[in-house]
Amino acid sequence: MSGSPPPLSASELARYARHLSLPEVGEAGQRRLKGASALVVGAGGLGSPAALYLAAAGVGRLVLVDGDRVELSNLQRQILHGTGDLGQPKVDSARARLADLNPEIRVEVRAERLTAANARAWAREVDLVLDGSDSFATRYVANDACGLEDRPLVYGSIFRFEGQVAVFHAGRGPCYRCLFPEPPPAGEVPTCAEGGVLGVLPGIVGTLQATEALKLLLGIGETLLGRLLLVDALELRFREFRVVRDPDCALCGEAPTIREPVDMDDPACAVPAAMAPAAAATAPAGAAPLAAAPVAAESAPVQHLTPRELAARLAAGEPPLLLDVRNDFEWRLCRLEGALLLPLDALPGRLAELDPARETIIYCHTGVRSAYAAEFLRRQGFRRVGNLLGGIHRWALEVDRDMPTY
Repeated sequence: MSGSPPPLSASELARYARHLSLPEVGEAGQRRLKGASALVVGAGGLGSPAALYLAAAGVGRLVLVDGDRVELSNLQRQILHGTGDLGQPKVDSARARLADLNPEIRVEVRAERLTAANARAWAREVDLVLDGSDSFATRYVANDACGLEDRPLVYGSIFRFEGQVAVFHAGRGPCYRCLFPEPPPAGEVPTCAEGGVLGVLPGIVGTLQATEALKLLLGIGETLLGRLLLVDALELRFREFRVVRDPDCALCGEAPTIREPVDMDDPACAVPAAMAPAAAATAPAGAAPLAAAPVAAESAPVQHLTPRELAARLAAGEPPLLLDVRNDFEWRLCRLEGALLLPLDALPGRLAELDPARETIIYCHTGVRSAYAAEFLRRQGFRRVGNLLGGIHRWALEVDRDMPTY
């Protein structure tokens, strides 16, 4: 924010009356909010409540970034969107909803991902960034861009029944890399699509993010800078941990090595290492034993196929065994023709039903459970094992557009 905050119109005085009556906000604070700007990364579970409350509070300029379209499975938690928005870009339905909620503010949308190419410029033009993304790649890019541009980052993440909230600001406190220096290996932790998420949890975490953003913009209260708040929705408990700046941090340490954000590939919506105990407890059953199984000497590397590559193989004749390791309710929604259903948690006890010599291509929803299963079979001596990259969801997008998605 720079210069004198803009005045409030008569309609704004009425709209924000409950703010104006707060001594900590008042007319000066409300004008400050009107002159402020925020970048909301993700218009999904976390971005929905965060953007709604920032708009309602009168933050004058909101920039929404999301490259996805609205799907039916989003509506259980992504309250910016409705059934009539299915198939639309999320940023378009979000803009319409926010404009209806508060036409006094300006909402800008960018129907693309936050990447190393655009992150610094986008962070530079706002006062703060809220990270409601669902991937490690975006989280690290957002953190590095904010650190390099001296912008606070309001972080949130969710998984199953647990959430995290923190404020990071490199140079004035710890950054995200001080807590999580590197992302976990791809496939090591389940995604939200695989593990699920309680629909109200993003509302809790996203609203806390909006609270922190408003405090930062108003300059009031004590923020979560230097603190990590953990939310356990099942027990309805909140725990707090101190986060200190890491002198060896690659971004904000004594000898930083990061000069520009860098894109990386990673599984979407994976939980960070601090959730490792919860992730281990809630990972797909059988995941831990799969990694621990002994490797057979004659086993070959797992083959990874794209949906189009698998479709070509199936069309050529002599199809492999298609092994579906999802759950029964997912199988009822959609499946590949001729596939065998064998849920991941049942796989170790039903190996006798499979032929180790036959080529077996495994799939699940997005490719995480199938990767576990493929590695498990390889370690059990199955010589011809493949994994469908992106799972049946990617198959529906690239091969069979009539197939239901979830």
